[in-house]
Amino acid sequence: DVRAVIDAAGWDRAAIWGVSEGGPMAMMFAATYPQRVSALVLYGTFARFSRADDYPHGYPEEFNARWVSSLESTWGTGELSRSFAPSLMADAAVVRNLARLERMAMSPGTARKLFGLLTQTDVRHVLAAIRVPTLILHRAGDQPVRVGHARYLAERIAGAKYVELAGNDHLPLAGDVDAMLSEVREFLTGERAAPDADRILTTI
Repeated sequence: DVRAVIDAAGWDRAAIWGVSEGGPMAMMFAATYPQRVSALVLYGTFARFSRADDYPHGYPEEFNARWVSSLESTWGTGELSRSFAPSLMADAAVVRNLARLERMAMSPGTARKLFGLLTQTDVRHVLAAIRVPTLILHRAGDQPVRVGHARYLAERIAGAKYVELAGNDHLPLAGDVDAMLSEVREFLTGERAAPDADRILTTI
């Protein structure tokens, strides 16, 4: 699907940004089609979601099973955002909007199926094959995807730049967004801050 979009846009190469559950797909694409990827940016993501004997960073299977089961009753209420975006929870209007976004995205049953599949994700085998410039960003206090996941990626993707950001939000739109975007902008353009709005739009 990623390749089809790039082809349809008429691009030879693209910078791919994988956020959270989008990270494994982005890593798989970069490993499989390195000639189509100018750079890889990973934020709040993982190579494997669940804990294993040789992977201590994820949550245990029984915890994941309880969490996925609870989505039937909590999806669309904004409850998930308490751990995904704790810095926003004091604003009731924001919580209502996040809850509405959940309902617009998918049904509770679909959410349960999707996140159930997520707990089975494991792309550790492709990490050694990634040979494109890679930036890994992760907030130190992220609870849904704990920081050990990112450190694992940084150790196993050759030449990757790792930046650990302050904060405990998992959602990229929450917390110190400017700090995150500054890192991405510098990585992709070589400039820490763009001089004007026109240049920012050109970069994007």
